[in-house]
Amino acid sequence: SREVCLKYLDGQLDYLFIAPERLRVKGFPEMLAKRMPSLIAIDEAHCISAWGHDFRPDYRTIGNHLPALRPAPVIALTATATPLVQRDIADQLGLHTPRRFIQGFRRDNIGIEVARVGQNARAAMVVQILSSADRRPAIVYAPTRRETEQLAHELSRNFKAEPYHAGLDSRRRDQVQREFQGGRIEVIVATIAFGMGVDIPNIRTVIHTALPGSVEGYYQEIGRAGRDGAPSRAILMQSYADRRTHDFFFERDYPDTSVLDQVFRLLTQEFQPKDYVQSRSRMPTEDFDIALEKLWIHGGAIVDYADNISRGRDDYRISYGAQREHKAAQFEKMLAYCESACCRMLALVRYFGDTADSRQPCGVCDFCDASSALAQEFRLATANERANIEIILSSLKDSDEISNGRLHANAFPHGRLDRRGFEELLNAMARAGLVSVAESSFEKDGRRIEFRKTRLTPEGLEPYAAERVVIPEEISGGPVRRKTKKRSPKKSAGSSPLRERIKAWRAEEAKKKSVPAFRIFSDRVLDSIVDAGPSSEAELLAISGVGPKLVEKYGGQLLRLLR
Repeated sequence: SREVCLKYLDGQLDYLFIAPERLRVKGFPEMLAKRMPSLIAIDEAHCISAWGHDFRPDYRTIGNHLPALRPAPVIALTATATPLVQRDIADQLGLHTPRRFIQGFRRDNIGIEVARVGQNARAAMVVQILSSADRRPAIVYAPTRRETEQLAHELSRNFKAEPYHAGLDSRRRDQVQREFQGGRIEVIVATIAFGMGVDIPNIRTVIHTALPGSVEGYYQEIGRAGRDGAPSRAILMQSYADRRTHDFFFERDYPDTSVLDQVFRLLTQEFQPKDYVQSRSRMPTEDFDIALEKLWIHGGAIVDYADNISRGRDDYRISYGAQREHKAAQFEKMLAYCESACCRMLALVRYFGDTADSRQPCGVCDFCDASSALAQEFRLATANERANIEIILSSLKDSDEISNGRLHANAFPHGRLDRRGFEELLNAMARAGLVSVAESSFEKDGRRIEFRKTRLTPEGLEPYAAERVVIPEEISGGPVRRKTKKRSPKKSAGSSPLRERIKAWRAEEAKKKSVPAFRIFSDRVLDSIVDAGPSSEAELLAISGVGPKLVEKYGGQLLRLLR
């Protein structure tokens, strides 16, 4: 590090690459300011924004250091920033009236497909899709480490497939990457949360076996397909059950503000041991840890390196409420994308505000060309559905454009067709070209309310138009049998010499970094490590909550302590 700094100061470097965390190192920003750079380029700039899909707090501090490096020009680059995130990036970096270059989101060689597939039918569907050699190499995203292992095992019966997730040691991950890039592995099954270091131009298919949490993350993941420009396919499998799964994890990871209030009320101006506060809260360890971390992030709690807690500001509800609302909205937008009634690629282009785009349909997605679908099955509308289509068409004849809510009320005043069935029918009509459905919004009480509106097309006026409508069917492999697992309050593993030794070491590491101990790893992870007693990096990685970064930073020290 010293050698690089000396070369920088002596003008021997053309480029200096740094992580934002480096700006926390004492004296480093001052060293940078001694030599004026000709350009400051910030990559992955969406990480600056609290509204970005991969927010990192250290990115947000970059703007504080820019005045000392001026008048060097600043460019911020990202592949996944919505207009909201773009504005936040500019504000945080202090860029006044910056020039914006928002373009290149369109990838017309990727045929996007959103298929209604039951959760227990998805593995068989993946096998079916990838059985054709021209659909490989492929990346398949699964929601958990366990599911990546199971699906990779199932796929390996037909062709060479391997799992790729944060629970693998670095040697194994590197081996899988090399074999995938060298063509010896045809399919990688990866967790959605795990960043792929794989850049292969000829990936023909990207499949999601669960609904992503945001459109930003989804777009980044499908962008790994077809970088050579040849025709490729991106298939997203989803059903109503995905919503319930997401809601469960959302309530766990972003608890209601009242849960944070419950902890805040127990805090005083004097520091109290974390274990004491938790025992008084009577909350399960995991729930308490999540609530405390949110309080700390939003200023409601002050936590020292030894996990002693005192009361912070009482305005934490404002910023936490905004963050929670935004996270919920991101998933709602992902659901809205799945239910959109227009070209899939065009919907993505609009979402990211690509004003330079042609706004033309792609012609290859499942909306533009239903016959191209690999996972979605369609059927002709039933007599009852055709009758409802005729009612909708008739209701549209006397208006240029009408909101879907009003159209539903006008066409079915007595609730003969529920809203969900009505929207599904409208989407099918839009796919057949009988209507055009557009997104719109308005401001109310300082909030943006989004809605959809529909207009009749010339094709919708043609005789027998309703007979052209096809309805997507949900593919199901029968009922899913699940063991219902009650979430019992997890208690601490108790005091043991080993636990206390690791806890003391964790406090020392936290002190060095000036962060609370739970930022090294949580008590839940601490107890899991003590219970499992791993003797190798591979065994350490197998523990839930332990990832490659933790092992890379602390694996050696932890294993020595365990021995």
